Amino acid sequence: MMIRLNNNIEIPQIGVGTWTLRGETARQNVCLALEAGFRHIDTAQMYENEAEVGQGILDSGMPRQDIFLVTKINTNVMRDGREAVRKSIDESLAKLKTSYIDLLLIHWPVKDCVKDTWQVMEDYVKQGAVKSIGVSNFNRRHLDDLLTYAEIRPVINQIEVHPFMTQEENIAYNRQLGIQVEAWGPFGQGDIDVVGHPLLQSLAAKYQKTASQIVLRWIVQRGLITIPRAKPNHFAENLEIMTFSLSDDDMQAISTLNQNLRSNALNDPDTFPW
Repeated sequence: MMIRLNNNIEIPQIGVGTWTLRGETARQNVCLALEAGFRHIDTAQMYENEAEVGQGILDSGMPRQDIFLVTKINTNVMRDGREAVRKSIDESLAKLKTSYIDLLLIHWPVKDCVKDTWQVMEDYVKQGAVKSIGVSNFNRRHLDDLLTYAEIRPVINQIEVHPFMTQEENIAYNRQLGIQVEAWGPFGQGDIDVVGHPLLQSLAAKYQKTASQIVLRWIVQRGLITIPRAKPNHFAENLEIMTFSLSDDDMQAISTLNQNLRSNALNDPDTFPW
């Protein structure tokens, strides 16, 4: 399933994330994900694995034009100004072993640094080295500010979304602006045990699926993009979510689990100590 962005480029609705993956594990998992059928790979400068991700893509033998590759600009780079941002993008292109990035995101809305970073990103779109640009972890006020000067509208806002953090208002506002939403952390992180919730276990039994599949189906059925982490033993299971649907009642029941519970209390873009 493909989702059309506001620049008419399409992105696969489900991809694989590479956060926490390092070295040979990152290279191998990316290669295996592509061989399993995924065509959307998500990384970031902050993950320190772009070189391995790039090698995994090469090793898969998949044509580059068939892969949607995403990376994100590190917060520390943003603080160092425009030239540092340019250098980091050039380094990402080199590490990823590619002549272009399909989607480049601002990883976090670093105070007083977004405008300079965004304008550099726009330059790379105009040069053709970046196809699409977007943001991550932006709340409404961050988007409002960005849109006062952006020549190119962000295509995506990548935010934390799971059954305990449904983000309904934020998602609705992004859609109002024509910005697609991509869910990171679909199963929660840290001490949050989303898939262990009794409702999700019950629905897993009802649909004869895993609780993880129920969560991912709930996300994609909301029209969101998502990037569960690249774990080879779950690749086939994750791709299978496109083969069934949840009833409207079950969709709503999952949404009622919302607690506005972030995986890390520090990860609120409005209060993070930048």
